[in-house]
Amino acid sequence: MPRRPPIVQERVLPAPPAAVFAAWSDPRSMACWMHPGADLERVSVELDFRVGGRFRIVMHGEQDWVHSGEYLAIQRDRRICFTWVSEFLPAPVATTRVTVTFEPVDGDRTRIRLSHDLLPEHEAYDRHPDGWGRILSTLARHLATTHHGGDPS
Repeated sequence: MPRRPPIVQERVLPAPPAAVFAAWSDPRSMACWMHPGADLERVSVELDFRVGGRFRIVMHGEQDWVHSGEYLAIQRDRRICFTWVSEFLPAPVATTRVTVTFEPVDGDRTRIRLSHDLLPEHEAYDRHPDGWGRILSTLARHLATTHHGGDPS
């Protein structure tokens, strides 16, 4: 099955890299922001945050959206790379790869860059840019509240 170009999303987030990295490594934190919209009732997250460790994220709504994967690389406060397995992508190409990097900006902010590659030519590809964009926006709001206690704008 042919592959599509990587999906890339970037944002500047209102917290330093250590806080943004921590949001990706803590299941309680991730359950607060790892979803693309308010139509989801809740998110369940299980993490074994180490290279070779696995994760499972279930976005609960009208239907459950299950995502899982394995951590391929972890560089504290700098980079996380993991497989992303979604039951909504066609077999046998249901395993894709996500790389998230964290770069300090102005001392107290972080430029996050998320790249999702190995995606097949499939209708789900067209939903991923918006989904990841909304997830990163939710992360920004979460960090603004938990890190600064203020408004994300």
